Amino acid sequence: MRRWLDRIYLAAGALGATFIALICVLMVAQSIMRELGLRTGAINDIVSWFCAAAAFFAMAHAFKHGDFVRVTLLLEKLPTRRCRQLEMVTLGIASVAVGYLTWSACLFTYESWEFNDIAQGLLPVPMWIPQLSFALGSVLFWVAVVDEFIIVLRGGVPSFVRAVEERHAKGDFSSDI
Repeated sequence: MRRWLDRIYLAAGALGATFIALICVLMVAQSIMRELGLRTGAINDIVSWFCAAAAFFAMAHAFKHGDFVRVTLLLEKLPTRRCRQLEMVTLGIASVAVGYLTWSACLFTYESWEFNDIAQGLLPVPMWIPQLSFALGSVLFWVAVVDEFIIVLRGGVPSFVRAVEERHAKGDFSSDI
């Protein structure tokens, strides 16, 4: 199960990176098209949808690899036992909060599909299509948070803590800036 979940997180991160590359391609294409006098209006809509897709698909991967901002001032001062307890509490709260985000995102996407909501921009696309990245990315993020919660409940060290410690062991403190 661990390898399967890690592959899903990695695939989601790669998908997020792919959307970032596509944003770059579209922005360059838009610049070239403007120089050629071609219309480029719908590209702005697509780029905005790709920005959301890049952010939400990359969340689970970023969370698992310690790339989220964490305020560890209090955790660094606590004894190991208290630190674990605080990690459990915060991951429990995060599981509920991200679960609510996931439920809301899925409901929002479903309602867009149910009411046949169409984009108001230059490209008349059913809104549930770009919103699907919001819903799926939220589901993956929720799974990642619950995954970490279970790891800590079982007495393990959170993956994001291990990832940061491994970077520090290699002399990479760039994430601390």
